[in-house]
Amino acid sequence: MNDILVLYYSRHGATRELALAIAQGVDSVTGMQARVRTVPPVSTVCEATQPDIPADGPPFAELRDLEECAGLALGSPTRFGNMAASLKYFLDGTTPQWLSGALAGKPASVFTSTGSLHGGQESTLLSMMLPLLHHGMMIVGIPYTESRLTTTQSGGTPYGASHHARTGDDAPHGITADEKALAIALGARLARTARDLVRGAQAA
Repeated sequence: MNDILVLYYSRHGATRELALAIAQGVDSVTGMQARVRTVPPVSTVCEATQPDIPADGPPFAELRDLEECAGLALGSPTRFGNMAASLKYFLDGTTPQWLSGALAGKPASVFTSTGSLHGGQESTLLSMMLPLLHHGMMIVGIPYTESRLTTTQSGGTPYGASHHARTGDDAPHGITADEKALAIALGARLARTARDLVRGAQAA
């Protein structure tokens, strides 16, 4: 069990960029590898369906991805200070994993992207932690020993990696060097934590 599941929903690509940076951090840890998955959008039209395989990007997540992972990084854009409905819909279907304790004792991290610096980053990150805590997961954040956390002029919080997509002139931009570095650091920290927990369990 050496996979870290990087599970996200992204509408315009920024959350996906963070997911790939976190995956890069995971892959930098010896013996660990990222399993990147996404979820389909939720439609307001009941008859609308998504193909089983997305046209591009990573595959859609399956519940077995949760069962097989050693740790989880969960990401969503902000929706009025909360996670997107598409990710919430997927999590709402994880009752069997909750009943079996499939995620209990595993480490987890969260990440988000929002349209502005004060667009609800922290509350969105906290909202994503709640179902993970109900699953018995252990939350891994970004410590202030990561120097960029105190110098960043863009995203990045102790609760998890983040990105804000607009500058003062309201022009959208990709993730900054600080945001990417903090996401990579979070992925590496999550992977090291998962690796150490797995080794500890094997030695017990």
